[in-house]
Amino acid sequence: MVLQVLDLVGIFVFGITGALVGVRKKLDVFGIEVLALVTGLGGGFIRDVLIGQIPPAALRDWRYLVVPIVAGLLTFFLHPGIGRLERLVNIFDAAGLALFCVTGALKAIQFGLSPFSAALLGTLSAIGGGVIRDVLSGRVPVVLRSEIYATPALLGAGIVVVAAALEYHALWVPIAAALTCFTIRLIAIRRGWNAPLPRNP
Repeated sequence: MVLQVLDLVGIFVFGITGALVGVRKKLDVFGIEVLALVTGLGGGFIRDVLIGQIPPAALRDWRYLVVPIVAGLLTFFLHPGIGRLERLVNIFDAAGLALFCVTGALKAIQFGLSPFSAALLGTLSAIGGGVIRDVLSGRVPVVLRSEIYATPALLGAGIVVVAAALEYHALWVPIAAALTCFTIRLIAIRRGWNAPLPRNP
């Protein structure tokens, strides 16, 4: 139940980021809804297919489809001025990243993946929707830029995986893991932390 709630909340906040990008690109309501859907559901689709849960949860439970649609509509009607959108996209994207790295790792553990594979799948779940959103909207995906993006997700997933390997299943563990990912991502944005770049020849 906790895993499903976190999944739905993650889909909602990622759906908002997709819709906000659509608003900034001046798309119509259909385009905004498409970005909300693929951003909210993309990471979960990838996760479920890789672990063999076919069809994916989003196609078996109507709530998984309704949540990003609602997120897109709310954003379409209630979005703030264009000047504030980038900040909101970053905040909601960090929240979605945090929630999906945790739920992805937890679901991978439930399906019997090794700790290393579970951490990687948690990271992939977290970044997958954002990559699809950026590609469809004509942006270079955040994960391919020099920004610190996948590292916080890997750290959050790693916390969950290590706790599970130690057979420690307290409720605060996924919460702490999500908060760690969220905080590091926001600090990286504010302070301009970047991954190392190759030296110029």
